[in-house]
Amino acid sequence: MSALPTSGGALPALRRWHAAPYLVTALVIAGVSVPLYAGMTGDSYLVAIMSRILVYALAAVGLNLCLGFGGMISMGHAMYLGLGAYIVPVAADLGVTNGWLQLLLLVLAVGPIAGVVGAISLRTRGIAFIMITLAFAQMFFFLCVSFKRYGGDEGISLQQLSDFGVQGSGKTGLYYALLATLIVVIAASDRLKRSRFGLVLQAARINERRVGALGTNPLPYQLLAYVLSALVCAIAGFFLANLTGFVSPASLAWTVSGELIVMVVLGGLGTVMGPLVGALSFLLVEEGLKALTEHWLVILGPLIVLMALLLRRGLWGLVAGREGGDAR
Repeated sequence: MSALPTSGGALPALRRWHAAPYLVTALVIAGVSVPLYAGMTGDSYLVAIMSRILVYALAAVGLNLCLGFGGMISMGHAMYLGLGAYIVPVAADLGVTNGWLQLLLLVLAVGPIAGVVGAISLRTRGIAFIMITLAFAQMFFFLCVSFKRYGGDEGISLQQLSDFGVQGSGKTGLYYALLATLIVVIAASDRLKRSRFGLVLQAARINERRVGALGTNPLPYQLLAYVLSALVCAIAGFFLANLTGFVSPASLAWTVSGELIVMVVLGGLGTVMGPLVGALSFLLVEEGLKALTEHWLVILGPLIVLMALLLRRGLWGLVAGREGGDAR
């Protein structure tokens, strides 16, 4: 009597898929509303927490370009987050305080570094690739520790934040600029995933030899993805420095790279929205556990392992289903 299909769980999957756009809209509205709510209640800590979430979400989206789309497991992407942060005090020390010029310097500095690191690392595969990216990250970590002019291992408070020529914007303006950048990067990531570039990158992740046998050399695609990934992480570091007013070598630590990987995997490896959801979930759970006990790491570790085992397609896969998870 019923005309509804009953096989294959089509209806539940359809409902999950349709939930995805509503969740995206809710996340954007929540992001826009945070400074407004904080202004009415005087809760500046909420803005600080949300700013941190957006920074790490942007870095996780960047890492997802090479890890999720290309299958390149990098343990060194915190290096680019830290380098992006150090651009601000170094440029200011050179007399460059204009934010747009600092971003240009960021691209000119981080782009070639990522190109060299990527070209060397991509000559290897598997555990060797992981170890080489980690080695480069540690090298730059100790280099920043040796920068006594910029605080050494203790870091340095910024005397001059980046100036974008907008009067009276302050931290709220930076917050909205970060939110807008994250939205643009996620949209660009979605377009990239559907493009020929993204399809070749994902095919190489599955079987690199077959891609080469079809007449396409995957190496240039992988290298470009690695460089783009590094630049996005560096931009996240640039915002981190301006929002916190502080820069230290701790942002280059290998543990930060590990946290970024956890965020990508937790949200949904290879999905477009997964890194944002992963960063949001990871950092909110971390803040909640910190409020409960000083031994929060003992709880967080097993919890992450359990979620990784139970959620094979990540948290975003629960909302979007297989169809939505693949598309977004």
